[in-house]
Amino acid sequence: MSNNPTFWNIPNTLTVMRIVMVPVVAGMLWNPPKPTECIIACILFSIAMITDVIDGYLARKWDLVSPMGAFLDPLADKLMVTTVLIMMIPLSWVPAWAVALLLCREITITGLRGIATQQNLILSAGGMGKIKTSFQSVAIGFLLWHNPVDFPVIGMIRPSLCGLVFLYISIFFAMSSALEYFLLYYAAYKKQSIAKAEAI
Repeated sequence: MSNNPTFWNIPNTLTVMRIVMVPVVAGMLWNPPKPTECIIACILFSIAMITDVIDGYLARKWDLVSPMGAFLDPLADKLMVTTVLIMMIPLSWVPAWAVALLLCREITITGLRGIATQQNLILSAGGMGKIKTSFQSVAIGFLLWHNPVDFPVIGMIRPSLCGLVFLYISIFFAMSSALEYFLLYYAAYKKQSIAKAEAI
């Protein structure tokens, strides 16, 4: 963890840029978007996902990991992904139940992590959460691209169908990672309780 007091280092700046992109991408999807707006939204979303990988790598490599950066980085991802998915509901690109399920998962896990922090419990993120984010990113990319160009990419499979398939796969990993978090919390809480009992 870096003791560097400067917030505006390169990793944090990239993270803030991702947050700033959120309303821009949302604006592109306001009302029925034109094909050019979908292309721009797709490009901006792709840039946001790429910078997510870059800023994390640079923060670790240059020892610029900070509490604020660690807080903003996942927040930027959640804001971008959930906002785009919500904007797709009135366009009938994604089913509302799928987005609602993902939102409930994010809210529940955020609350669980908050409770764990108050109890001084450490919940290390598992691999399923990262897999979930990867599938969501690919799904959104296909769904944004399908409006201007929904021609078959593999045989008769269209980008719109590919997007929905990846979205449903991401839901599976989202629920699996949620279960993983609850199991981690239970194990950490039980370990802490045993340690306190032995200390008495």
